[in-house]
Amino acid sequence: MTPDPGALVNSFREEVDVTVTGLTLLVLGLFVLVRATYPEQVSQEVLPAVREEMLALFGPLFAALMVVFVLFALVIIVGPWGKIRLGGEDATPTYSYPAYFAMFFSAGIAAGIVFWAAGEPLFYYAFETGDAGMPPFVGEEPGTAAAERGAMQATFFHWGISAWSAYVAVAIPIAYYAYNRGGPLRFATLLMPFVGKENVTHPLAKLVDVLAVFATIGGVAVSVGLVGPQFLSGVEYHWGTETTDADTSIVIVGITLVFIISVVTGVKRGIRRIAGLNLLLFIGAGLLVLALGPTRYIIANTAWAFVDYAANFAQMNAAALTTSGDAAWYNDWTLFYWVWWFSWAPFAGLFLASISRGRTLRTVAATGVFVAGLATLLWFAVVGNAVLYTQSEGLVDLLAIEAFPLEEVAGFATFATFPFGEVLVFGLFALIITWIVTSADTSTLVVAILGTKPGIAPETATRVFWGVLQGGMGLGLILIGGADALQTAAVVTGGPIGVLAFVGIAGLFVEFSRFAREEVADQTPEPDPEPEPGTEVS
Repeated sequence: MTPDPGALVNSFREEVDVTVTGLTLLVLGLFVLVRATYPEQVSQEVLPAVREEMLALFGPLFAALMVVFVLFALVIIVGPWGKIRLGGEDATPTYSYPAYFAMFFSAGIAAGIVFWAAGEPLFYYAFETGDAGMPPFVGEEPGTAAAERGAMQATFFHWGISAWSAYVAVAIPIAYYAYNRGGPLRFATLLMPFVGKENVTHPLAKLVDVLAVFATIGGVAVSVGLVGPQFLSGVEYHWGTETTDADTSIVIVGITLVFIISVVTGVKRGIRRIAGLNLLLFIGAGLLVLALGPTRYIIANTAWAFVDYAANFAQMNAAALTTSGDAAWYNDWTLFYWVWWFSWAPFAGLFLASISRGRTLRTVAATGVFVAGLATLLWFAVVGNAVLYTQSEGLVDLLAIEAFPLEEVAGFATFATFPFGEVLVFGLFALIITWIVTSADTSTLVVAILGTKPGIAPETATRVFWGVLQGGMGLGLILIGGADALQTAAVVTGGPIGVLAFVGIAGLFVEFSRFAREEVADQTPEPDPEPEPGTEVS
């Protein structure tokens, strides 16, 4: 049955939250207008200056917040509050654990996991200490065996448990307030202990939701827009073909159609299935690289890098807190990453909260930080070490590739040297698509929820509207320029979001001290119940 366009429009009008949607469109419209009127000033002067000033003034604060988020996850995992079950003692999980993990893991990182697993270790390994070279806390000579270990250690630091802890710091307070205290499933719910449940949806509180929507659209739209050129860079490098803006448009429009279909069909039918496919491709590609690549080298260097990462975790965080004498490197790498994870935390954290009913807080924290973090690090270990081996052994001089950004083609160049290299290359192309789709569909669902009146589930028209907006922003920014500017703007919003996440967990501890003692005492630390054999799992 063909949907009635008039009915879809009426549905959207009835659902739309005028405050959140209107302000978001106004902010995005002003950004595009100013960017178009003053392109060079905005992209090359104003926003970079704002970002640099923000990191210079508040960099230590952001580094401290990240430490707090990691400690928060640890407290939930080992402390008595971890027993609390979201939705009450009798609540059961909606999704099987594999589906639960696949959806969250696929949502939390886009195609950057494909490109930077190959590129980032090379930047650290190959260059002198500086804005894009060996990390100051490693201090080894570039191009040496020690530098290979140090490069992986630094990469683990940026993509490991710290990154995922920012998502958990948002997810757990919102999930607890929503399922155990009757609050709405919105980003502004972080403020509930301070403003009261009745004021979470107040127009002023909705400004917090607007900030979350802008950061999400900024981060994901840029990712969608950049994937097209990055995908085609791999095509041009591997097959020696030339591509055009039309090819870029086709790729981005195709990605947009896929993730809109996914989000329209819902979590159980669309998002869950694509996330499962993404996870299977991810595991399969990682195992193939391990088996067909330099297996002994990967295992040995991974072991050393994990030891270095664990042993020096406190030292690396302390260095990020002080950044004395090395501010440029930390601002360009560590602190940039920290605020980037903060900017993604509203949608990734809110999505994790939305699928966690029936899980204990301990399960949410352990899955969100350690299981997802370990899966990420294993991928970076396998791919990153394979690339380092290719460079250090002279199989391909990756650093001599000048026609393309190093991070966009290093993986393709490396995989092509392995047995069945064409299979691996095709797998890499497939992963680029599935990773961006699984982040874009969940982010579309989250901004659709935030852009809808409280208590109303967004229907087809609302989901399509936000999906088209994200895809359209990504395509427009690539074709007319401005992707870097929007990325910087999204990163700038990450600072306030990090502070709001801290406020949220502070309020959660206050809430626990008031109300949760009896709840903790009544609940046992039994594992999450799994559905009985033969029952339907969403």
